[in-house]
Amino acid sequence: MGILLSDVELSQTEPAERAAFRSPVPTQVVSNGEYNPLPQTQDQRRVEARIKELADAQARRLGMHRRHFLRTAAGMATAFVAMNEVFGPLFQVSRAEAAEPEAATERARQLAKQFILDDQLHFVRDDYKEDGLLSLAQYAAEHWNPDIAKDAPMTLARYKFNNFVKEVYLDSDTKIGLLSGAPFDDKAWWFLSNDQINNARKMVNGIAGTTRLMSHAVVTPKQEGWVEEVDRCIDVVKPNSWKGYTIGDPLKPATTKFPWRLDDEKVMYPFYEKIVKAGSPIFCIHKGLLPADYEKSVAGAWQYATVDDLPKAAKDWPQITFVIYHSALQPFQESPDAALARFESTGRINWVTDLAEIPQKHGVNNVYADIGTSFATACVTNPRFAAAMMGTLVKGLGFNHVLWGTDSVWYGSPQWQIEAFRRIEIPEDLQTKHGFAALGPTDGVVKSAIFGYNAAQLYKLDLHAELPGIENDRFSAIRYAEFDQPRRSNAAYGYVARRG
Repeated sequence: MGILLSDVELSQTEPAERAAFRSPVPTQVVSNGEYNPLPQTQDQRRVEARIKELADAQARRLGMHRRHFLRTAAGMATAFVAMNEVFGPLFQVSRAEAAEPEAATERARQLAKQFILDDQLHFVRDDYKEDGLLSLAQYAAEHWNPDIAKDAPMTLARYKFNNFVKEVYLDSDTKIGLLSGAPFDDKAWWFLSNDQINNARKMVNGIAGTTRLMSHAVVTPKQEGWVEEVDRCIDVVKPNSWKGYTIGDPLKPATTKFPWRLDDEKVMYPFYEKIVKAGSPIFCIHKGLLPADYEKSVAGAWQYATVDDLPKAAKDWPQITFVIYHSALQPFQESPDAALARFESTGRINWVTDLAEIPQKHGVNNVYADIGTSFATACVTNPRFAAAMMGTLVKGLGFNHVLWGTDSVWYGSPQWQIEAFRRIEIPEDLQTKHGFAALGPTDGVVKSAIFGYNAAQLYKLDLHAELPGIENDRFSAIRYAEFDQPRRSNAAYGYVARRG
């Protein structure tokens, strides 16, 4: 996450934690700062109004406040009922589930042990000083809403370790996570150093008493000392996999001095040789997700966020698994409805289809897609587009090459994203027209593979040995004990387009 937005763009947004309606499923796009949050659409306003209407009625009947009801499993189901009413029957949910908390809680309890491995998680170090991460709230307080600081102080605590553990492990069904980072030309902006990511892995697993967290090491090609840092990480940090941003600095992609390409034989191939030899040949790369005016970037730096550098690298290095974060989705240049209309007429999704076509076009099988923020954004703006994106990835890459990731803790608890994917299905007309296979049941082969088994196989986890311990560790004890007393806040911590 990095704040890419200008002062003008920031003035058009608000802090999600304060401004967004605390629905179990967001009713407008929440940005993590890497791209412009789209304004709330008319359909999303209709969803929000319907959620409030349904929740008010159910809460009165049950003798509770609406906010408390929306924190329950029935409240979550209510949100998907409302979304189906507006967008069509894309989510598997019944009105009975929304109306009966006991039935909804029982369903949630039955699914709570589903294996979910989130391959993209974040938090910031305790001594993080860059309040620019909260620049939106500060700008708002100074320019158009001074009461923000008085009524709801904005602190970095929302992005730090304690809230990370709560939102991910206690308030969602996530079993194992992969802690990531992001590189900046200015080291002070790093959320966590590679050593701190490693220490967090040790701390979380020590608290849990099981393997709950894996770790990245972030690489910064072309920056001074980056090769030595790779060598040090191989010897000391021993990451589960590696993370890079071909765009260079996600904070300032227009001015960064260090963009790079995956197929740069001089810069990257020696790195590939090192990680293959070290036995950690998984490379996760941020692609897509740029500000709306990305094409204005200096010297066309935005082109480093496409996947045209992937085919040659993947073919030259079959020993390496290339995981493309966010499925390389091109930033929306217009409304999600327009992007869907383009797909309906052409059968293509910008940059995502390019990624999905690589195995067939180039004869490789070492390319994976993480759905990340792209699924999170699409499923709350136009779930039919989210279904089309999933169909495109599964058809092109194979369901066993698609990974689950949420980019939490930027968006609060990942439980809403988990529920959205559990319930979504590709409409039959899209299946017929585009040759998509159904995603199937919540705990069926396809969704179970994407939720966790694909990543477990990739990271060589012995689930027969690990899962029994996870289901009985400290985190699970707390989560299961408080199932009937939901702790989830329904808060998100990024930015939303300013409401009228």
